[in-house]
Amino acid sequence: MSERAIHRQTGVPARKRDGNGAARPNDADEIDLDALVGHAGYAVRRFQIWIFQDFVKTLSEVDIRPTQYSAMTVIGANPGLTQMAVAKRLGIERARLVHLLDSLESRRLVKRIKSKADRRSHALHLTAQGTTALAKFKRLAAEHERHVEAKIGKENREHLLRILACFT
Repeated sequence: MSERAIHRQTGVPARKRDGNGAARPNDADEIDLDALVGHAGYAVRRFQIWIFQDFVKTLSEVDIRPTQYSAMTVIGANPGLTQMAVAKRLGIERARLVHLLDSLESRRLVKRIKSKADRRSHALHLTAQGTTALAKFKRLAAEHERHVEAKIGKENREHLLRILACFT
């Protein structure tokens, strides 16, 4: 039976053909991933994309990005850390962290205080507004984590966190 006849019976569209007569998939879900299916890096990246999209969507009302949330969480838990310490602990390039802190400082969420011990560095602290905001961010992030759990299951989420703990 031809692909067009199958389409008429099933509603599944026939594949378009390229110049050589080879079938071309009609949508992304039909594209053969070949060896990528077995690559952990590919699967982790696809999951990361989904995670970031859901995080941004869930926290859209407060306009906070995952890296900003991470920095604020670490600063809140460790007041007085230097920019260098935060960058190193979170694996963020220093220049990128400076830009990120500038944006948080302009929103009055984080403040830099010149270090008394080393005039070249700054101690990072949440402002009062930042402390209040972080509490709300954490509530929304917990909602996001419930979305992750709904997607992959509670046991799988816990297992995934145990596996990934060796990278933090």
